[in-house]
Amino acid sequence: MNTLKINSKEVDQPTPRSSYMKAIVCTKYGTPEVLQLRAVEKPKPKEDEVLIEVHATSATSGDARIRRADPSFIRLIFGFTRPRNSILGVVVAGKIVAVGAKVTKFKVGDEVYGSKDMSFGAYATYTCMPQDGALALKPEQMSYEEAAAIPFGATAALHFLRRASIQVRQKVLIYGASGAIGTAAIQIAKSMGADVTAVCSSRNIQLVKRLGADRVIDYTKETVFRSSDKYDVVFETVGKSTLSQNLKSVKSSGILLLASADIPQTIRALWLSMIGRKKINTDLVNVSAEDLRYLNTLVETGQLQAVIDKRYPLDQMAEAHRYVDTGRKRGNVVVYMRR
Repeated sequence: MNTLKINSKEVDQPTPRSSYMKAIVCTKYGTPEVLQLRAVEKPKPKEDEVLIEVHATSATSGDARIRRADPSFIRLIFGFTRPRNSILGVVVAGKIVAVGAKVTKFKVGDEVYGSKDMSFGAYATYTCMPQDGALALKPEQMSYEEAAAIPFGATAALHFLRRASIQVRQKVLIYGASGAIGTAAIQIAKSMGADVTAVCSSRNIQLVKRLGADRVIDYTKETVFRSSDKYDVVFETVGKSTLSQNLKSVKSSGILLLASADIPQTIRALWLSMIGRKKINTDLVNVSAEDLRYLNTLVETGQLQAVIDKRYPLDQMAEAHRYVDTGRKRGNVVVYMRR
């Protein structure tokens, strides 16, 4: 019987050691302390799957909401006392080390990144993904950690901005411009030719300017939603302003994008869209490999860069979540695997 050290403790495991891996297990819903480093069995790829040696992942606001069961009804979907898939994590960046018998799109040695969406499992040193999932080759100029800072925010930003059919020189307001979605939205909107106004706090003004914002509104010092300011697109990325406030700034023929709408807000948005001229979009984001390849093009042409606030090793996942819970992260929080 071999032993594997986890958090300075020895965990008995059968030989061979290579059949086990390190993973962060969500033992129950709650505070970051419920995330525990454990030795678990390494997954094996099905015939249409690839096995990825994970080099980096991301601690996202979405992961944190699942961990604390926010809102509480998600227990009916993911498990009542704890998530059925106890290994959380959506974002993957790593190297393919094995492929199933029917895999034709990837090969062993490919450096990839992507999103596992609601199947989770990225908080581990190995994970499996279907070859037809939201998986793409990693841009060569990006490190694994940089690649892990792309899928969560950038895919959401791309999804919503496409719904708005951005035209050159259209005025776009991005509320929550310093977050994972917001930092990507600035860059993607600029790549579409938009005139971007970013809303953030004083500490993030230089960041959003560097990313390409044409104008910045410091919400700690200025009124954001003024009746005199109208935009073709208002993109609320963090759910910290009201529906009425946002609609006040949308042109009569414009569109409001809500990336973090709760159920009551979504219902009200649907009703207002039906009876008014202003459109409101509250879509759920479905990530695809095609989206990732599009983002690769933006990365390769210098129009999209990763924004990383903090980096943590896997065994400090609880600390990463604690920081995410503050609501003050800039861009992304990346978690790397110690080799």
